[in-house]
Amino acid sequence: MIGNFPLTRMRRNRLNQMTRRLVAENKLSVDDLIWPIFIVEGENIETEVSSMPGAKRVSIDRLGAYIEPAAKLDIPALALFPVTSKEKRDPTGTESYNPDNLICRAARELKKQFPEMLLIGDVALDPYTSHGHDGIVQNGYVVNDKTVEVLIKQSINQANAGIDIIAPSDMMDGRIGSIRQALDQAGFIDTQLMSYAAKYASVYYGPFRDALESGGLLKGDKKTYQMDPANRGEALAEVELDIKEGADSVIIKPGMPYLDIIRSVRDKFDIPIVSYQVSGEYAMLMGAIQNGFLQKEGAILETLLCFKRAGANAIMTYFALEAAKLLKTQ
Repeated sequence: MIGNFPLTRMRRNRLNQMTRRLVAENKLSVDDLIWPIFIVEGENIETEVSSMPGAKRVSIDRLGAYIEPAAKLDIPALALFPVTSKEKRDPTGTESYNPDNLICRAARELKKQFPEMLLIGDVALDPYTSHGHDGIVQNGYVVNDKTVEVLIKQSINQANAGIDIIAPSDMMDGRIGSIRQALDQAGFIDTQLMSYAAKYASVYYGPFRDALESGGLLKGDKKTYQMDPANRGEALAEVELDIKEGADSVIIKPGMPYLDIIRSVRDKFDIPIVSYQVSGEYAMLMGAIQNGFLQKEGAILETLLCFKRAGANAIMTYFALEAAKLLKTQ
């Protein structure tokens, strides 16, 4: 007899489905899901993003019908991403604090139709700048403090429109504390801050830029403000700073390639963690699914469960609607 075998047989706890359910260390539910939505100007528009099969750009007049299945499945939150036309973009992103911009109009409409659903607003300047960077560019460099001044205006603007959770994705230093202070002073003390605390300079964002029609605008890269994929300790430092500045939750982005970062943050900090399964991850999985290399339902649910095992509380995923349907039938 080697060790405790045959007294100890690990397979007993895998014997049947009911036993496996009882001893499962992590469970995936609809409560864990955040659905990212691309909003576009115009009327009667619902077009698929070519690099993200199944993901769509939707005009405000069709949002209600598009979102209703998610509301019926009780998905708790939507993350809104606006497709800003080139005519409304400028070097400093002034459209970001226009009270009648696309995301604000969408938020007001969604709050009328689905008042209980949480709305998460992306705060960064890349959807609004003519150069595609997340901040104001001076002499070829994205300047920090002047960018933060605009991010504050953008955050207040979204809060006024009914956005429940402000999600700064720009990676400027000090922006969480500055936005928190400004929100409080403006009376939005209950508006949450979900910080993109560890956002890496990743190749996995390509399809997202395609969805926002901003990929061709960007000159250079974002490596002076987004994180180096080689670094782990830096992510812990970023998260700690954002917690001290008033973040209510933190986002780790991308997702699957950075499960170790999620686990490291979970082990060190007692704060809600959101993992963003980004556009490139979605596109890869959909490509494999459509080619018959992966079984669709299993690939979706197993991938999302991995985020829970790593320590995430919630998952932002383009599979949210599909996953919710699958989970309701289990």
